[in-house]
Amino acid sequence: MTVTISENDIIAIAEGDIIESVADALQYISYFHPMDYIRALGEAYEKEQGPAAKDAIAQILTNSRMCAEGHRPICQDTGIVTVIVKWGQQCVLDSHRSLQEVIDEGVRRAYLHPENKLRASILADPAFTRVNTRDNTPSVVHLEMVPGDKVSFDVAAKGGGSENKTKFKMMNPSDNIVDWVLEMVPQMGAGWCPPGMLGIGIGGTAEKAMVLAKESLMGAIDMAQLKERGPQNDIERLRIEIFDKVNALGIGAQGLGGLATILDVKIMDYPTHAASKPVAMIPNCAATRHAHFTLNGEGPVFLEAPKLDEWPKVEWAPDSAAKRVNLDELTPEVVAGWKAGDRLLLNGKMLTGRDAAHKRIADMLAKGEELPVSFKGRMIYYVGPVDPVGEEIVGPAGPTTATRMDKFMDMMLEQGLLGCVGKAERGPAATQAIAKHKSAYLMAVGGAAYLVARAIKGSKVVGFEDLGMEAIYEFEVSDFPVTVAVDSTGENVHTSAPLVWKKKIAEEGLLPA
Repeated sequence: MTVTISENDIIAIAEGDIIESVADALQYISYFHPMDYIRALGEAYEKEQGPAAKDAIAQILTNSRMCAEGHRPICQDTGIVTVIVKWGQQCVLDSHRSLQEVIDEGVRRAYLHPENKLRASILADPAFTRVNTRDNTPSVVHLEMVPGDKVSFDVAAKGGGSENKTKFKMMNPSDNIVDWVLEMVPQMGAGWCPPGMLGIGIGGTAEKAMVLAKESLMGAIDMAQLKERGPQNDIERLRIEIFDKVNALGIGAQGLGGLATILDVKIMDYPTHAASKPVAMIPNCAATRHAHFTLNGEGPVFLEAPKLDEWPKVEWAPDSAAKRVNLDELTPEVVAGWKAGDRLLLNGKMLTGRDAAHKRIADMLAKGEELPVSFKGRMIYYVGPVDPVGEEIVGPAGPTTATRMDKFMDMMLEQGLLGCVGKAERGPAATQAIAKHKSAYLMAVGGAAYLVARAIKGSKVVGFEDLGMEAIYEFEVSDFPVTVAVDSTGENVHTSAPLVWKKKIAEEGLLPA
């Protein structure tokens, strides 16, 4: 049987409609959380009993509302763009350019928007020169042809901290998926900025499982509703089992120990080979960013802004018990007085530096070259800020994952560095180096970049200006909030706190049945 689509049935999708809609969606998700995430996080805040975790969630919620009001990025890592397209077969692309090129033009316009410029993080030649493309292109596009006269787009911007925690295993058919997830989640640490979601893809081939996991993260958070009505199939039962058992690990917000590690588990599956069971798991961070729109040939789509009164009435303020620290008078004796879990408010000048800067420092020291700035007696912040707009001193400037700097820790401490600030846990080698040098590692909250930026009162480049957002800056900060994650004795909150909360949850039955 031959099916013919008449000329009258053909729908032209203009390239301009795609460009404008993609650009609008990316701007939208840079400063508006999905409201299902905000509602779930608000409920988690009310239930949370871990003081450090509750404080972290309060920062994330406060930051979210500030970004919604100010139309500035939720996180300084404005992500790599993924677009999942379901193209109706009655539609044609009205353009001389490829769909990839058209979508990338939308990405380019969004990331270079003068009123809310987003950080360009995409590097070409990834194995060698790693040169920034300057406009966050190209995006990653997945295209599926489907029946119909519409084109649907799922647009996401995924931060590197969470994307880097992706896990995959080509399981044997008899292997247990829940056991594997419970083995992997603690290995992910806190660099993916919990509480967030887990997206799981099961079946197909290796690459199909990965796409399924990514696509599953586009779904709305509905775990509370699912539990209330009860599971109706095996996938829903699996979702609930993983949700409960992961939260029982006690990892908590930002890995600080608590009740809410994940807010939902999403699972998509696909038929697979009899000898195979590929399983992919991708976490979505506290800066959950995705949007959905459909084009039908009648013009671009602009997403409707959520109402600000939908945000929970949570206003973070510094803990009255937090210790104020003068960084300009920092001494080893002051650092030695900090204990793991202490809350600090940093004031004064601190340096910044992340991957590229640390690599260049290592190269210069190996050649006996003089560094552009002295690190003796200083504190360094692992950050790559968004460019400022208007009267801002600096754009959103939340912490990057500290473990990427672990291999440089001993080298930096030998330069006289007294401490560092980042997000998530430190590995054994870095923790040992911190203890050996009687230094400290301080953790700032990932997912609170705009809130953190308000504490930065001055900024200037003092080294490696050619590295752009990875240059060494000197920030002047006022009441910059951090938690002592590793103290001068090597006590590590990210190791000890989840164990305490795991035991507490088990003994006191804190999680709902």
